[in-house]
Amino acid sequence: MWRGILGGTVADRILNRMGDPDHNGYCDGSAYHGRSKLEMMLGPAIWSEIKDKHVVDFGCGSGSQSLEMLQHGALRVTGVDILDPLLEAARAAAREAGLADRCRFVRDIDEPADVVVSLDGFEHFADPASVLRVMSRFLKPSGRLLLAFGPTWLHPLGGHLFSVFPWAHLVFTERSLMRWRARFRPDGANHFGEVEGGLNQMTIRRFKKLVQESPFSIEAFEAIPIRRLRALANPLTQELLTSFVRCRLAPRIAR
Repeated sequence: MWRGILGGTVADRILNRMGDPDHNGYCDGSAYHGRSKLEMMLGPAIWSEIKDKHVVDFGCGSGSQSLEMLQHGALRVTGVDILDPLLEAARAAAREAGLADRCRFVRDIDEPADVVVSLDGFEHFADPASVLRVMSRFLKPSGRLLLAFGPTWLHPLGGHLFSVFPWAHLVFTERSLMRWRARFRPDGANHFGEVEGGLNQMTIRRFKKLVQESPFSIEAFEAIPIRRLRALANPLTQELLTSFVRCRLAPRIAR
């Protein structure tokens, strides 16, 4: 894990000029306003991938993406989340949309699906290795995991709210950044992984290693470069200039 290089009084003086971390406008979802996040992150082929399939929406939140998949041809959708208020909100949204008969929102499932979809989760999961094992349990042997997340840790804004300027989360020590955040969010968090949503410092290299050690194999993988820096994208700059990762994982065949 990257430790940062600038701490102490100097870091405090600089950071204390930055204001409330939740008001920096980074990673606030505004890039998806009026657009399909599913299609942007997983590509237009997502609709053919889920057509007439039973889909698990892993980390479904309030259910907007689950309902979108139903509206684009999924046979059934099971939304999975650990927060009951979000599950209740998803159920209400399904009823309002007239889709409650084709979806359910639960903490766990008892029937494996054809497809598991996960968006913007793997940079947040406290134990991503165990999450991959759970996802494999949710899939049929012939199923596929469609997964996208970002920005990854070495992206200029990979620190999310801690990226008060590009790569700030790599410049300042974790202790300094958490001390700065505590001025605005007195929740007792002392580490990146303890803030709301959590940050596990996921890099592309670490993600590939996790998959290698998981019940899955990589069937397709794309590191989508930052649009304005696309001309500089290459294997050497991939960790620094990737906007998000998109991949299709297949369950390993037991031998």
